[in-house]
Amino acid sequence: MSSMNKPKVANPGLPRNELGLNRRDYEGSMSTLCAGCGHDSVTAAIVQACFELAMPPQSVVKLSGIGCSSKTTAYFVSGAHGFNAVHGRMPSIATGASAANRHLRYIGVSGDGDSLSIGVGQLAHAIRRNLDMVYILENNGVYGLTKGQFSASADVGSKSRKGEANEQQPIDPVLFALTLGASFVARSFSGDKEQLVPLIQAGLAHKGFAIIDVLSPCVTFNDHEGSTKSYEYVRGHSEAPVAADYIAPKQEIRVQYAPGETVSVAMHDGSSVVLRKLDPAYDPSDRTRAAAYVQERALRNEYVTGLIHVDTRRRDFHEQHGTSESALNAVPFDRLCPGAAKLHGILSAFR
Repeated sequence: MSSMNKPKVANPGLPRNELGLNRRDYEGSMSTLCAGCGHDSVTAAIVQACFELAMPPQSVVKLSGIGCSSKTTAYFVSGAHGFNAVHGRMPSIATGASAANRHLRYIGVSGDGDSLSIGVGQLAHAIRRNLDMVYILENNGVYGLTKGQFSASADVGSKSRKGEANEQQPIDPVLFALTLGASFVARSFSGDKEQLVPLIQAGLAHKGFAIIDVLSPCVTFNDHEGSTKSYEYVRGHSEAPVAADYIAPKQEIRVQYAPGETVSVAMHDGSSVVLRKLDPAYDPSDRTRAAAYVQERALRNEYVTGLIHVDTRRRDFHEQHGTSESALNAVPFDRLCPGAAKLHGILSAFR
């Protein structure tokens, strides 16, 4: 996590929400991610969503695993609770925390490496339990923190900075979530703040598991073979006393396009992705049609963005398991410990 704190001074003319807080009050530490990283755009969208919803910072719980994406939680709502879990294990922590206190708002931030490889089993069970949380998956197709290996979401034929082509079939987090019965499934692009902010707000308002797959470009691994300014060349022709990297600043990629339209977005490395924003007439309540539509568009190399599926009829985690209405730290001792006689009766029922 970052230890670089932002100055607390804010423009006195900044707009304030119902709690009397301005947008700066929902920020966190200074980002240490590469300049132009899509993850910082996602952070800005989370900050804006929480500010506009007037969420008390102490009511927010930020959860993450390991990876560039998992550093994001240090950069928003500094007054919130937080837990940085081990690689791929964030959903377990979220499940325990939610069971202990159903009144807090849980925001999990993870990446395609953290979620779709070592953590795929954890993610699957959080979905099927319909855990009350927003799960933001910052998806860039690489392991950015460990030098750009392909992740499980990398498309077949996509090339690494070394020119290697990925031959493995990708896991599509949207289709994965739809198959497992997720009650809220959305996709967006990190540079489309107008779409991403309301999706995050809708996810926070949803009762159950809300997953938002955010295509978030990595700016670090677009240096090309043969360049004398590439990491590969410099490391092979220099000797440094310490290992250090310099990532040239890039411009944040932004897009603006209307519902129902398709746009091709150029990435920093010269490649492109095609985004299709859902038409206003699209029905997100039909899970089968949603999955078919995503697959149809994938065959045309298009990423569907928007609220892909929502089901408000499913019972959430707390309704299924009868969790305590009160936070566990506020439950009286006599309720937490009913006594030896009652404990004996409970154990006898299992014999």
